[in-house]
Amino acid sequence: MTREQFRPENHPNDHFLLTTVVGSYKKPKWLDRARELLEDEDASFDEDDWEEAADDAARLITEEHERSGLDAVVDGEMRRNEMVEYFAHLIEGYEFNGRVKVWGHNYFDKPSVVENVEYGQEWLVDEFEFTDSVAERPVKVPITGPYTLASWSFNEVYDDDEALAYDLADLVNEEIERLVDAGAKYIQIDEPALATTPDDHAIVGNCLDRIVENVPEDVRIGLHVCYGDYSRIYPEMLDYPVDEYDLELCNGNYEQLDVFTEHEFTKDLALGVVDVHVAEVEPVAEIKENIKKGFEIVPPEQLTVSPDCGLKLLPREVAYGKMENMVQAAREVEEELDAGEIDVGLAAPTSD
Repeated sequence: MTREQFRPENHPNDHFLLTTVVGSYKKPKWLDRARELLEDEDASFDEDDWEEAADDAARLITEEHERSGLDAVVDGEMRRNEMVEYFAHLIEGYEFNGRVKVWGHNYFDKPSVVENVEYGQEWLVDEFEFTDSVAERPVKVPITGPYTLASWSFNEVYDDDEALAYDLADLVNEEIERLVDAGAKYIQIDEPALATTPDDHAIVGNCLDRIVENVPEDVRIGLHVCYGDYSRIYPEMLDYPVDEYDLELCNGNYEQLDVFTEHEFTKDLALGVVDVHVAEVEPVAEIKENIKKGFEIVPPEQLTVSPDCGLKLLPREVAYGKMENMVQAAREVEEELDAGEIDVGLAAPTSD
């Protein structure tokens, strides 16, 4: 099982709930200032200065993740400005038209596809290699999936977004092969657009078939889907060639939990157990109860513990507190599982 390779040596409990985060994290204010300087033509701040600042931030946040006790860490996506815009700058065939509002006071530079997309420079290999060099724990690599890259862009070339998504999937596959060659063992495909669009689950499945082609079996592939109506994609999504599904359920008070109990959940579940939309740190006891909700869907050996989504919109001290309490809750639940104090008998699915 691919998740067991992330069990730390001398783990204190017989049971193991893999703890991780989705990806993004609040950037230090000085890193935002560094990006502003880089974009200021009048400032004497160049790419080398930016790389030094980004390295410092990545090292800082990676160590912050490790200090919280997470089993698999990321660098908080310190080098990325936005999940679509960042990759579109690296993919040949995109151009930019100006910033659009996405929610609240947040904007991103929505790209247009003006030529057939092609793989140019590497996207994440340098990021992974640096993070892996400073981390003492396994590193997870989040990467925006082709369906979201296509859906959240203007398509001016392809007959439809499906054709665009398939070409983008081939590029994601090429990048993952390079990441695997660099030593990556845990890769997460982010598809937030999936559960918001009816009837496109087959397109995502076809994209994932392309993405995982020639990827070794010991590389853990996760799929992150946040918000939306999961009944649109479940149980069909169980056919996807991934090991783990990372789902946002805490923010909705687990109202969609029943969606996943009507059919046997045959893959691993990364359950959101802290709400990234609430700037308060949940108590350990509350998080433990959230973790136990996961046992209504999968047994402990299939459960990963995670926040609902990225933590980038929270104050850093709140984000850190959520991670720290989440890890503590997971370790306490493991102890209770070892002691036989938790009943993890799953209810029989109501339909096949």
